[in-house]
Amino acid sequence: MPPASDSALWPATARYDLDPAPGGLGLVQDLLNTLPAGAPRQPDLLDDLDSATQWAHDVAARWSTVTGRPAPDVTLDPAGLRALRTFRDELRYGIDARLHATPESGPPEPAPAPRATGATLRLDGNGSVHLEPAGAGADLLVSLVLAELFEAQLTDVGRRIKTCRNPRCQVAFYDRSRNNSGVWHSVRVCGLPTNLRAHRARRRQAD
Repeated sequence: MPPASDSALWPATARYDLDPAPGGLGLVQDLLNTLPAGAPRQPDLLDDLDSATQWAHDVAARWSTVTGRPAPDVTLDPAGLRALRTFRDELRYGIDARLHATPESGPPEPAPAPRATGATLRLDGNGSVHLEPAGAGADLLVSLVLAELFEAQLTDVGRRIKTCRNPRCQVAFYDRSRNNSGVWHSVRVCGLPTNLRAHRARRRQAD
């Protein structure tokens, strides 16, 4: 687990004392963790414009620190906040559908409409190509999240962003297990109690 001074720079993820995802991918994890999650439930950081604006300011600064790029100016308005909440729901839906689908769960619900946003490709002085986010306000923040997730998928680490299997929790975490097999944000907090409840239920059925 990272020192508190480090994890606290990702404000939503810090609420759950989690090791943040590496580099700019921490932005993806932090947006997911603005939702009310954990036990006891934490407040929704996108519930109102004031708290959402503070969160956006903090994550823009953190993203700048870990990427070495200028901090974007993310100014939210009511319409942008609604769009950001919708995008957060779409992102979580996609991750949950990938992780938790089982034959017993039946067919998935209809997926949200595909999300499109502006972005450009930029060639740096070292000959490397980067996906450059574009837009303003909430659109810029969405573009940043998608760009980070896209680049993480290219290196096959995007799939390590997961949500806790415990339905009472659903905290977003970065799976650092060697074979990417983690399902709990914390084995002690969620894994052991859930497995114990399942064990007791099986014993009751057997009696």
